[in-house]
Amino acid sequence: MLFGELRQRGFRGSERSVRRLIHTWRENTAPAPVWTAKPPITARQLTSLFMRPRHKLTTDELADLQHALDHCDTLRELEALVTGFAQMLRHRRGQQLDDWINQAKASSIPQLRGFADGLLKDYDAVRNGLTLPWSSGAVEGAVCRIKAYKRSMYGRANFDLLRTRVLAQ
Repeated sequence: MLFGELRQRGFRGSERSVRRLIHTWRENTAPAPVWTAKPPITARQLTSLFMRPRHKLTTDELADLQHALDHCDTLRELEALVTGFAQMLRHRRGQQLDDWINQAKASSIPQLRGFADGLLKDYDAVRNGLTLPWSSGAVEGAVCRIKAYKRSMYGRANFDLLRTRVLAQ
């Protein structure tokens, strides 16, 4: 009956191919398994967990972090160094910079060793930024705004920036 309907609609295959297809459908009628496990944590999520203070993490986030740290020695080393640097930033503890750089240079993570070398190239500015209460954030914002104006005046801007510049006045 099904084969006759398929034939009327232009099917050119044999009756046997239809039977084989229906047979595979009947065999695969078990319901699809329901995924109950949590998806693995991403690098971006892990970075967020490293950077935030522990008391601000939820119990699920703490469990995810602990699970990741339990399974990888390199992550444990990375977490200790990243957390230490974040605390230096957060609490303005520039006097700990030398110790942190030495730990990073002794680590097994080449990217952290490169970051530590980069900090040494501009050591005075980094230490002052981690120690002193002054910030150049307002100046940087003004510089960014001036560059946007120049781009809009000299033709290097796209239409979105030009529209924003014209409509803002």
